[in-house]
Formats: sequence, C-alpha cells, structure tokens
Amino acid sequence: MKLVILLMATSVASFAQIHHPKFDVQGHRGARGLKPENTIPAFLAALDYGVTTLELDLAITKDKKVIVSHEPWMSAAICTQPDGQPIEAKTEMAYNIYQMTYDEVKQFDCGSKGNARFPEQEKMAVHKPLLRDVIAAVEDHIKSFSRYEVDYNIEIKSLPAGDNKFHPVPAEFSDVVYQLIDQYLPWERVVIQSFDFRVLKYWHEKYPEVRLAALVENKKSIDENLAELGFQPAIYSPDFKLLDREKVKYLKKLKMRVIPWTVNEEKDMLAIKGMGVDGFITDYPDRAAKYKMTLSIKREGR
Repeated sequence: MKLVILLMATSVASFAQIHHPKFDVQGHRGARGLKPENTIPAFLAALDYGVTTLELDLAITKDKKVIVSHEPWMSAAICTQPDGQPIEAKTEMAYNIYQMTYDEVKQFDCGSKGNARFPEQEKMAVHKPLLRDVIAAVEDHIKSFSRYEVDYNIEIKSLPAGDNKFHPVPAEFSDVVYQLIDQYLPWERVVIQSFDFRVLKYWHEKYPEVRLAALVENKKSIDENLAELGFQPAIYSPDFKLLDREKVKYLKKLKMRVIPWTVNEEKDMLAIKGMGVDGFITDYPDRAAKYKMTLSIKREGR
C-alpha cells in the first residue's frame, strides 16, 4: 500500500517531523465521533484523518497504572460490566478505577455498547488502554503508515473533592504521569492540560519546560482566569462558545496559542477558524479534513 501525504498549502519533498503546526486540529479522545473514545482504534483513526495532535485523558488505577479514560470510573453511557450486564447511571461511580487494578479494568467493555450521543461511532469490543500502549501503537502507526509525528495533548483530570478518592492528589498524579511520559516521548511533542489549576501550577513550578494548556469552561474574564492561575500558559483552551474575535485577538496579543474545544459542527469549525484561533479540538477529524484543515492522507494501490 502506497501512502501519499499532502500538506495543505505547503509542499514538502520528504516526510518531516511536524512541530507546532500552523493550524492544529486535535482529535478529541482520539476520534470520538467515529470510534470508541480514548481507545487505540480511535487514536489511529484520528491519525488517518490527518490530525496534528491527539487529545486524551488520564486516570490512575489502584496499582498505579496510568490509563486513558475520561472518567475515573466506568461510565454507564459507554461501558458494560465484565459479564456483559449494563451499568446503571446511578451507580456508575461505584465502579471506581482508582480502586481497581488494571487487570480488573480490562474486564470492562467500553466500546460494544456504542455512544448514543455519537450515532456514527463504530461499535466494537474494546477496553480502556494503558497510556504506554497508546503511545506504542500511535508511534508504530506513524512509523509504518502516516509518517508524520503528532503532538499529544494530555489532560490530567482531577478535582479537590476527588483527591485520594478517585485519583491521587495533584503532585502525586503529576509525578506518575511525568515519569511515564518521560520514558516514551520527547517533551516538545507533549502538552499537559487541565481544568484543575492546581495541576497546572504544580507543573509550572516543577516541570517548567513542559507546555501547559489552561482548560476553561467558566464565564470569568481572561484576566481573571490568568490571575487565578498565576502565570501565562502556552495555550488558552476554552469552550469554543466562550470565544469571539476580540477575545482571540486579546489572547494572541498576550502571545498565547488559542485552541478551543469541542468544535464538531462544520459551520462552527469554519466560524471559529475565521476568528483567528490556532486550532481546535474536535470529535470529528473527518469533518475538519473535508475543509482541508488537517493533513490530507490518501492511500493508493496495494
């Protein structure tokens, strides 16, 4: 199978490493609109649609394994019990990943049920993967097929109320994640993001070389959020509905990259790009590819 990669608006003579793309399309939880979220098939699908960054979330197991999962429990919306029985929404938090070993986590199927919010998503039996296994699969796919390097936008999900209940405290959580990533990836290809400003403050102090993204869903002003954070992160990443052209202009004046989430409708992709953002996070990298916002990947021959 012959692989041809075309860079939008840029021609290159060879497959080259890509850092800080001019426009950064990030596959949210891989490609949640197409494959089960935060799974290896979702990440590989995102690569095949030309994303320049993979966005993912982390949780920690009882035996201190770093896994890829949006919730620190088994979501009733997407997972079933090891015996195939459904999980009730009112009891889903009892399936606490932080109280399970990874061997126990692997018994839950989080893909066959599908996701009612994403009817195009392919149903398949799949479990929550280890972060190291995701990295290995992605890097192998890059080497064998897509031939371009992507960044990893990695969210540490924590809340004060969840400390030592659903996840370690920010310092421990962060150190475990740092030590693992440091074994597998160069830090210039990694962004750490969080809604929990305690996490970002810790990384800023202990690991100042790592790029950080402040996730924002509140309606405070930009200045109020930055004052609470106490420093200026590399990336400001708000809900796209909170942005307008003037806010984007102000953030760019402060020398921050602006990468909003989660932009799924084609009209919103076009509108938000027109505001001058540096990229966006989407469940549908195929839709972004339709408008030539991603790398275009074509497979020819056999």
